Amino acid sequence: MRRKIESLTQKRQELEKEFQQRLQKLKKTVASISPSEAYANLNQQLSSLLETSSSSKKIFKKKQSRKDFSLLALLKNLVQAQEKIHEQNEKIIAALSQIDDLFLRFQNLVDAKDQEWDALSSNHVGLIFKSLEWRVEKLAVETQDAKLLVKKLYFLRDKLDALIQELSAHESKSLSTTTSHQILNSLKDAAYVSFENRFRGDEAQVKEALSRYQGFFERGKVVDLGCGRGEFLEILQEKGIEAEGIDLNQEMVEYCREKGLTCHQDDLLAWLVNQPDESLAGIFSSQVIEHLPPSYLRQLIQQAYFKLAPGGKIILETINPTSVFALVQIYFLDFSHSQPIHPLALQFLLENHGFEEVRILYGPPPQDEQLQTLPSPENRAEIFNSNIDKLNKLLFAPLNYAVTGVKS
Repeated sequence: MRRKIESLTQKRQELEKEFQQRLQKLKKTVASISPSEAYANLNQQLSSLLETSSSSKKIFKKKQSRKDFSLLALLKNLVQAQEKIHEQNEKIIAALSQIDDLFLRFQNLVDAKDQEWDALSSNHVGLIFKSLEWRVEKLAVETQDAKLLVKKLYFLRDKLDALIQELSAHESKSLSTTTSHQILNSLKDAAYVSFENRFRGDEAQVKEALSRYQGFFERGKVVDLGCGRGEFLEILQEKGIEAEGIDLNQEMVEYCREKGLTCHQDDLLAWLVNQPDESLAGIFSSQVIEHLPPSYLRQLIQQAYFKLAPGGKIILETINPTSVFALVQIYFLDFSHSQPIHPLALQFLLENHGFEEVRILYGPPPQDEQLQTLPSPENRAEIFNSNIDKLNKLLFAPLNYAVTGVKS
């Protein structure tokens, strides 16, 4: 929009400059026109000619040459006066033509100003709506964070009560290691849940994105490793498929259980090891394996192969590091990520651990971030410049940044 406004402003300024130049030219043309003087000169020459003609009868023949000379001079003056009038008439016609052209340019200037004001108005309205949308989204995230905070306060209250009882029961008043770890881990879990709520998107958006995987599982028991808020568990439950979620984050597990979903708090690999071989129909995991160290990931894939029944399917979704946008804007945003995983490397891991018919399924590209095409010649410069702006933001962002804060 900024490029469009700049283009319209430049066009309006050019039209204004051209209009002023044409107006000055018309003023000069009008100033050079004096038709009254030309007509007065013509009347004078005609009067002289008539006077000479009426008196010519009284002139003797010996003065005939003088009379002819005087008449010839008058005729010449009459011709010059007519030429002067003709010249003035041409100037008047040119002035009228300039007036028509000036009026047309004035209309073009008015249209250009209207387009500029419309673009400025649309830009301001768009900024207002975008600001309101951002505020609404921020309030929604803050509301969800507040709800989690209230739950966390109740949990900490219970833990503190247990801690007080332990301190009262021991003369040394030493802090219980188990209880202190529970409190610490709970605080960490709550912090990451807040991070997920703010940057991953609301549940409806995540659920819509994950719905493209629902056709891979039809029957049997399916587990979601790292189920998070339980969006995929809800999808499977709506299809009537038996589904269980496993997550190490206590806040996530409690949230899923409140929604009526089956969820266990456990380490992913430890939970898989404890399952009977060939007992699962499907294993699903979304946005989890990028958090795992390479050795852990290899063991997880190997155990998944052991626990799946013949014909069972596995789906592991992760961030695509071959996308610069995904790598910069999504992967590096989360400080808990271990390392990006190349699609071909993940494909190799599955094949190397016994899986067959291994395929890579790419999600949809970010449509709003893609460069635009050039639909018509008149808009090419604007769209090209907009594309350049997007590339500059992607490739040449600031090298450094700082975060500041004020203690209230």
